[in-house]
Amino acid sequence: MSSGIAVAANTHLFQAHRIITQVVFTGARIVGRAVAESYRQAAASQRYAAANAKNGTPVSSSGITMDEACKILNVGPSKMGQIDSEFVTERFKRLFDLNDPKKGGSFYLQSKILRARERIEQEVRGYQRMAEREQELREGWKPKTFKE
Repeated sequence: MSSGIAVAANTHLFQAHRIITQVVFTGARIVGRAVAESYRQAAASQRYAAANAKNGTPVSSSGITMDEACKILNVGPSKMGQIDSEFVTERFKRLFDLNDPKKGGSFYLQSKILRARERIEQEVRGYQRMAEREQELREGWKPKTFKE
């Protein structure tokens, strides 16, 4: 009688090891597929950004081009960083408040509006830095001196 119980216990133990092994391999396969898919998406995103950079439409880290940002906020395209920042801020606040999820708006649209404003601000800052460098080059570098 006791040998029958031992055989049954060994069978259950073998089945438990088999189930654990299947769970581990299934989990590893799922994680492996997720890693491979995220790599494919990152590579595709990199190719997309490179293609847009070649075409002259740089994409920011948020994935929005300057044209798309201007269309979202319904502002004119910036010419060499010349864009009315007050108008952009006004449009942003209005659209952001209209799409407040607490008021029945869309969180997705709200986030797109935020990214559009960030993209426009990034573009303007870049042109400002360029203008400052050009001015410094025209005037010559003047180090700040401190008297003690």
